[in-house]
Parts: sequence; structure tokens; C-alpha cells
Amino acid sequence: MAIAESADNTSRDTGSLPPEERTLARPFHIGPLLVDPPVLQAPMAGFTNYAYRQIVRDFGGAGLQATEMVHAKGFLWLEKEEDELPDRLWGVKEEARPLAVQIWDNDPATLAEVGAKLAHEFKVSVVDINFGCPVKQVTEKAHSGSYLLRFPDRVGAIVERVAKACAPTPVTAKMRLGCTRQSINAIEVAQVIEQAGAAALTVHGRTAADFFSGSADWDQIAAIKPHLKRIPLIGNGDLTSVAAVVEAFRRYPVDGVMIARAALNRPWLFRQVRAALQGEPVPPDPTLAEERQLLLEHYELVCQRFGPGKGTILMRKYACCYAQGRYGAREFRTQVSRAATPGEFREIVDRYFPRRDGPAMHPSTVVDEACGADC
Repeated sequence: MAIAESADNTSRDTGSLPPEERTLARPFHIGPLLVDPPVLQAPMAGFTNYAYRQIVRDFGGAGLQATEMVHAKGFLWLEKEEDELPDRLWGVKEEARPLAVQIWDNDPATLAEVGAKLAHEFKVSVVDINFGCPVKQVTEKAHSGSYLLRFPDRVGAIVERVAKACAPTPVTAKMRLGCTRQSINAIEVAQVIEQAGAAALTVHGRTAADFFSGSADWDQIAAIKPHLKRIPLIGNGDLTSVAAVVEAFRRYPVDGVMIARAALNRPWLFRQVRAALQGEPVPPDPTLAEERQLLLEHYELVCQRFGPGKGTILMRKYACCYAQGRYGAREFRTQVSRAATPGEFREIVDRYFPRRDGPAMHPSTVVDEACGADC
């Protein structure tokens, strides 16, 4: 069953937990690490890099953040052949904790070697293993991610090897319900993961074949809980609003939740969720002028790392996320997808970034509107 959606996914969605229900969303432990609030930022390939994590951290509200998923074999090759680290580990050594790094591969020894480096040299808070990615490049070509769900013994061998190599740093796993709706084996795999030494488990309520279509099945996630004896269960999927998160804690026996795509264009969602779970007034969304400024600050962080050329290209997809759901977003996406230089990027943001909610406006009128308007 999917979580009931609020008709409004903005800050007007104020379903805060009343005092008698706040014990439904208590902080929990992943090994020695206290996750408070019990809301995690999902690892998302191509998006959750250092710049994005820093923006989320500035808003606050995420009890544990995560990197993009790192290919273990690629990590070792780069280290040996190029004497450098994957771009996906940008900022990891220096940034604030707690922080999880997610790794993927199908070889226990390779994953254990990389996990140990992350735990003992990088001093990360959590090493997470990906058993959920449904992308063909990971599943069919590399026989990793959600492909491994059809082999619970292999999953167990991986978790056991990595957990021993990383100790005392906790190792967690993220998985889907199964490979297809006809072969859901989440309970079996979850028990294997716990018995192998994992410190927590995150379950996305879709199968690999679902990819991101349809609705996440939270009843299937909840069915796992009675079969776990000691580790926390974190639910993931379709948490697109404050109300959806509150409802997840109300209806399902999860210890925590993980927010993914909904926070790409609303990184302040974590702050709003934390307030709701604490029974406080939900902070308003930033104004569109503030969102525009946030986008430019995000852009500066990316360009500092990758340079103006590559940074501009990388920021195209982030910029599209910021405008998602706004009137004028289509025109903005069309324009920003062509940006190749900082000058072009800033000009497009200044001219085409949506400036108010309401009927779509012709771009020529948008540039004349006051930037500071409370939209």
C-alpha cells in the first residue's frame, strides 16, 4: 500500500505530530551512531555530491547524510593507476559528520578492502552497501546492486566480509523488495543481512523491475520488521512531503525514513520534516528569489571543484531540479540545458528562473519583475 499523498507538497503541508504521537519518531542507533532526527538523506548517483550535501546540512534536519554510490572496483583502480580518488568522494575526508558512504560491487573481497579504507582512513560514520540499484549498467553489466537480491547467500557473504573489515564502524545495507513483483524475497534477504552483521537496513518499497514507476509498497516494508531481531528498519520510497513522512511514522513500524528525490528540488524538506516530527510549526519554503540565490550558491560550489566548463555542464541537471513544478520550468529547462559558460548560466538563471507561482508568463515579462518579491 502506498502512503497517502497530501494534495499540497509545499510547506503549507503542516501535519505535525501531536505530543502523544512523538514517540513514533524517536532517534535510533546504527551501531554506536545516534541518528537524530530519524530521517536520512538518500544516496543518489549523480546528485548527492559534496555541494548538495552542504546545502542540506546548512538547512539542517537530516540525521544522517550519504554520498553518491561509489564503485569499489573503480575506487581501487583509480587509486592504483591514477593516484587519485573518485569524484564521488569529493569532500568526504573534510566534511562534517555523521556521514555515510555507499559502495557497490559484487565481490566480497573488493568491497571489504574499500570499506576498510573508508572506515579506517576516511573515518566515515557508516559504510553502506548497495543492493538496490536497478540501473542496467549496475545490474545486467556488473551483476551488482539489485541483481544480487536473487542470491541471498552472496548478499550475506558480502555483508559479513565488509562488516568484519570495517569494525567498529557500522555497516548497513540498502535494498529493494526483490527483483520483480513475482519474486519478492525481502524478508529472506533482510534476515540474511542482519545475521551477517549489518547494523541497519534500508528498504525501498519497489522491486528492481519497477524502477521508479508505480507506488512504493510500504506494507511490504512493514512486513519485514517482525523478522528483524536487533537492527533498525528504515523505510524509503514516495516520501515527497512533510505529511507523507509523518504518515509513514504513524502507520508503519519503521525506525527511520530515508528521503530521496523529493529533496533534490527542496533541500529544505529535511528541516520542515524535523519540525513536524517535533510538533513545531513547519517553516515556510524559501521565496523564489531565495531559491534562485541558493541555486547560484550551489553552482559556485560545483565550479570551485570542477572548474567553470565542467561545473556548468554538471549543474544543468541540478538547475532543472530547482525549477521543477514551477510555472515557467519548461522554458527554464530548455534554456539552462544549453548553458556552457558561467556567464550564460547566470544570465539564464536571472532571466528564466521562475519568479512566481501562477499562470506561465512570457520570458520577456519575467525579467522585469522584482527579484525580491515574496513568491
